[in-house]
Formats: sequence, C-alpha cells, structure tokens
Amino acid sequence: MNGDAYDVVVIGGGMVGAALACGLGGSPLRVAVIEDSPPPPFDPGQPHDLRVSAVSVASVNILKAVGAWRGVTGRRLCPFRRMRVWEQGGDVEFRSEDLDQPVLGYIVENRVIQWALLERLAAFPNVALFCPAEARIVEYTAAGSRIALDGGRRVEGRLLVAADGGGSRVRQIAGLGVAGWDYPQWALVLTVDTGYPQQDITWQRFTPAGPQAFLPLDGAHASLVWYEAPDQVQRLRTLPDPELLAELAARFPPELGPIARITARGSFPLKRQHALAYIKEGVALVGDAAHMIHPLAGQGVNIGLLDAAALAETLVTARREGRDIGSCSVLSRYEAMRRSNNLVMMTIMDLFYRVFGNAHPPLRLARNLGLGLADRLRPAKQMAMRYAMGLMGQLPRLARGEALVG
Repeated sequence: MNGDAYDVVVIGGGMVGAALACGLGGSPLRVAVIEDSPPPPFDPGQPHDLRVSAVSVASVNILKAVGAWRGVTGRRLCPFRRMRVWEQGGDVEFRSEDLDQPVLGYIVENRVIQWALLERLAAFPNVALFCPAEARIVEYTAAGSRIALDGGRRVEGRLLVAADGGGSRVRQIAGLGVAGWDYPQWALVLTVDTGYPQQDITWQRFTPAGPQAFLPLDGAHASLVWYEAPDQVQRLRTLPDPELLAELAARFPPELGPIARITARGSFPLKRQHALAYIKEGVALVGDAAHMIHPLAGQGVNIGLLDAAALAETLVTARREGRDIGSCSVLSRYEAMRRSNNLVMMTIMDLFYRVFGNAHPPLRLARNLGLGLADRLRPAKQMAMRYAMGLMGQLPRLARGEALVG
C-alpha cells in the first residue's frame, strides 16, 4: 500500500493532535493530520458546550506560540483570577495577584480551542489536514506506517502519532499496553444560566459524597461538575429540570447562588489510565492516548498540550540535527520529558481523590488543618499556584511562549 509520503502522520485532530501539528508548522517536516469528525461550527449566539477546559497559563503560552490564541479570544472564553478549595471547617483561596499575574487561567470550550488550532493549520504549507477522514486501515511497522483513508486515499509516514483518545486504536495496533482503574464515581456536568453576573472565580467544595465544582463561563453562565456515585449520577441526569434545580439548591453551597436555567447536561465515568510506554520505534503517544487523569483539577488538557509541545520540540530538534525522527533514541527524549511529570500529576490527583473522599473524622480534621495552613504559608501557596498554572519544572519551549521555527 503506497500513498502520499509524510514525515509525521497524526491520527486525531483534537486539541492535542492539532496543537502538535501547529507546533511543527513551518518546519522542514511534512505532516499529515487525520481527523474523522470536525467540531460543529461555532456561532457566538449558540449555548455554551458541555465540554470545557480550565486552560493554564502554560497552555495559553503554547497556543500563543503556535499562533492559535487569537482564534480563541476571537470567539469566547472566561478568565479566572481566583480559585477556592474548601470543605466544612477549612478552606484556601488562590489569587492571581499573589503572583503578580493578570489571571490564573481561562475556562474555554473545547470546541473553541480545536477550531482555533484547525484553522491555524491552514497557514502552514508543510501540514496537510484530512478532515473529515477516517483511517480505515492502519498498518504499523517499526520502519514506518501506512494508512488507508475512507474514499481510497492512502498516506504513509516515518512517525505515527496516536492522538486518538483514551481508547486509542493506534496504541493498540502498536502493542503499547496501559495500566489503570475505574473510580467508583461518575461526573454529572451541567451548563447553566446563573443569577449572578460575570464571575472570575472557580471553586471546588469537597463533600462526603464527592466534590462539587463551579467553572465560570463568559457572561451570566457557568459549568457545574457534580461528582457522585454512578447510580446517583444516572438518577440526577434523568430528572426534569425543575427537580434537578431543586437538588442543586439543596445540595450545592450558597456560593452557587440562584440558577435560572439548565441549558445542557451530560455525564461520564471517571478513569485513571497510563500507558506503560509512550514510544516505540516509529510511534509516539500524546494526550489521552498516553494518559487519562482524574478531572478534579482540570489538568487533562493541560498535560496533553505539554505533551504536544515536548514532542514538537523533540522532532524539530532531531530534524535540525539530521537524526531519524522515528527512532527510539530520538523519541526517548520526549518520553523522558513527559512521562514522569505526567505520573506525578496523576498521582497528586489520585491522592486528592482518596484523601478528600474519606469521611474518617481524624483525616477530615487533618484536611481542614492542611487547608488552613496552606492559606497562611505564602511560599507553599505560591508554589501550588505555579504548579496549577503549569509554570513549574523544565518546560518545553512552546510552553514558555517560544516559537520552534523562525
């Protein structure tokens, strides 16, 4: 099976796959991106999507460096400057002014980020976007991969990149295993019209049944995330709007304020999953194909974009040095940059889940003391803020706002 030849073939044009391709834009590498379902068209008059992300400062730097941030700000987003975490008896509030930063991050609809990146790809003559296009046949070998698309077109590439999500078909074809487990909770996600005007705070309250989170959207709108036992989530999701509004009023804290209307609802199970290796000769995993993390702190998209930035830097550097971009000797640098860092973040989120999900009185007392102490210890608080903003450790160049090409 012969076809159009590329250096890099990315299966999946979601946020992470498209960001990787944009990071390689303008380089000597020929890149193909295959995405089977483009996001629905965006219109500012449409209701907000259910799927939103808390985009860190490091992720914003990446989007700016690849030229996609303007496509985000030209649609809609909501900056947040404060973040509060609490349970009864203890709390801590983080403020961007404590780090002399204008914001802690932004709440952005996933579709807005994806559209901004896909549109940016059109500016790069070395990047071909096949969308909508389904990879019907994927033949992976260590020497290179061949892909047959629906409609009969064929492409081949030295490096195959799996950016096709947690159930990655590419990962399975390449024989890269995963380890993980399901959490005994689901998340109910609601998009609502709020009684309060525009807000600049995100908050998360821990309860014995599970966390409750508030994410502000632009205007008098918000995204609510309610973590509960699977049967409870299924029950809540099927309630008529008046009954669900009554449940919110009874179960969420007064800080939520009045909810005028529920505009969308959905639910999903919680899962932790980590690939046993991110690379193999001729293949690399990024984003959810490499790791799925508990969504407590909204870090999933951020660590995925850092994957994209690190792999793009690795490949551009290798091509500049005349090295084989598909070799394990090159790809191991990417894996070294990201796998251990991602594992740390996944472990921290798992620890949060286990510690704050335990109602044992001594542990609850320790949590409350810890939250109160964190609010008073300025250096520790600032370090936690920088970590959440993606500004700790050795960052890829794109995450520092530095372009890889030009």
